[in-house]
Amino acid sequence: MLTIFHPYHIVSVSPWPLLSALNILLAMLGLIKMFLLAGVDLFYLAMISLLVSVTLWWRDVIRESTFHGEHTLTVMSGLMIGMLLFILSEVFFFLSFFWAFFHSSLSPSLEIGSIWPPTGLIPLDTFQVPLLNTVILLGSGVSVTWAHQSLLNSNNYNIKLSLMLTWLLGAYFLFLQYMEYKMAMFSISDSVFGSVFFVSTGFHGIHVMIGSLFLMVMWLRVFQMHFSSSHHFGFEAAAWYWHFVDVVWLFLFSVVYWWGG
Repeated sequence: MLTIFHPYHIVSVSPWPLLSALNILLAMLGLIKMFLLAGVDLFYLAMISLLVSVTLWWRDVIRESTFHGEHTLTVMSGLMIGMLLFILSEVFFFLSFFWAFFHSSLSPSLEIGSIWPPTGLIPLDTFQVPLLNTVILLGSGVSVTWAHQSLLNSNNYNIKLSLMLTWLLGAYFLFLQYMEYKMAMFSISDSVFGSVFFVSTGFHGIHVMIGSLFLMVMWLRVFQMHFSSSHHFGFEAAAWYWHFVDVVWLFLFSVVYWWGG
């Protein structure tokens, strides 16, 4: 039998991608059911099932890269390109929100009083919670960079400390955003301002939540000694994603909170 050696990773048959896709479909149907019939059972069930399937899927990927040695330099190069393309798609995702914001704010319609913010709407104070959240995310960007440098220098104590600080700052950001939403004098149904504000900042909050979980998993993997100074793409992907979240927030703070408010 002829044996062919190559640097590529031939993925084994796995049920997790199919199950994850089906769970996402069920989650979307659950959202529709929640909006129309006010029932949340299907959505919660789908989200729990999705969490289980993706956890098992990511467990297999970690096993392939860390213990089986199947993520060669060629494979990691492809993973890097895939992650960069994913972040690029996220850039255009948020670009659509900024487009909607500028379309409505630069030429306000008669329905909202021909002014921006619309008549009777009281925007949030830019230099209170939004400014504090900006400082928090900028600080988390510094701490995740510190973690990366510590990883390159094989300083395990500093990696654990800086990564823990990063995802804790992310969790604190989410808490402050929740309190900010409770204090807001307008809702998502208050004209186009409320819609764009809550959709853009809400989706950013979801990305902060995902990024915090991403970094928390990397933090737990550091305790398991899964990374080395030369083989740590999982951590790099998490750091890239977190820096993207930071940059998006700077645009949200500058445009939606400061200039638009």
